[in-house]
Amino acid sequence: MKKPLVSINHLDAGYQGKVVLTDVSLEIQELDFIGIIGPNGGGKTTLLKILMGLMKPISGRVDYHFERTRIGYLPQGSQPDNQFPISVQEVVASGLDHGFRQGRQKAAGRLQQVSETLAKVGMDALRARPVGELSGGELQRTMLARAIVSAPRLLVLDEPDTYVDNRFEMELYELLRELNKTMTILLVSHDLGMISQYIKTIACVNRDLHYHSSNEISEEQLKVYNCPIEIITHGTVPHRVMKTHDR
Repeated sequence: MKKPLVSINHLDAGYQGKVVLTDVSLEIQELDFIGIIGPNGGGKTTLLKILMGLMKPISGRVDYHFERTRIGYLPQGSQPDNQFPISVQEVVASGLDHGFRQGRQKAAGRLQQVSETLAKVGMDALRARPVGELSGGELQRTMLARAIVSAPRLLVLDEPDTYVDNRFEMELYELLRELNKTMTILLVSHDLGMISQYIKTIACVNRDLHYHSSNEISEEQLKVYNCPIEIITHGTVPHRVMKTHDR
């Protein structure tokens, strides 16, 4: 039987003695596309920080069955210092300065990889622009390019559609669908209606974690999973399903 890419086993995590996640277990399979949903404060971002090694669990363990350096990460609201004189191209290239590619690429190869990645996210024409002059959507495209430029095995995204314009939002998820052919993706989002068209499975996180091996989930399942979010369905036109209510 093939090993999962990452195994999370009986994980407890928190801050300053306050437990945020308790007894969380999850096996992340190769080329899965997991949509992570749940209420604010439920522990979604904490789970990502544990995966990225940015904080240590209180107990439990995380086992990686690949090189841990081959993880791409787009944190929530990530951005470089707008006052620092750095261009779009330089920001994206900095994604090659860590992990398994460090010191192994010649300048020409790095430039080509950066160019190809900028083209993927529609930022090639703005490669020389200082990041301080970018719109919110342009900046998010740039930071996404930085996260994927090294062709990671696992791509971790914390609400990547924040500050993204409506046109690029659809392009973003289509791009993620294409990237999922070669990398595993974990995506935190509050917009289940949008992401359900693209994800393969769902993890409901609200202090604990329930993994749902489908991209469709019912209101009753959400209740069982202790995941208090709005039910949103998708089809030709994504729409919310509103509960019965009195006038």
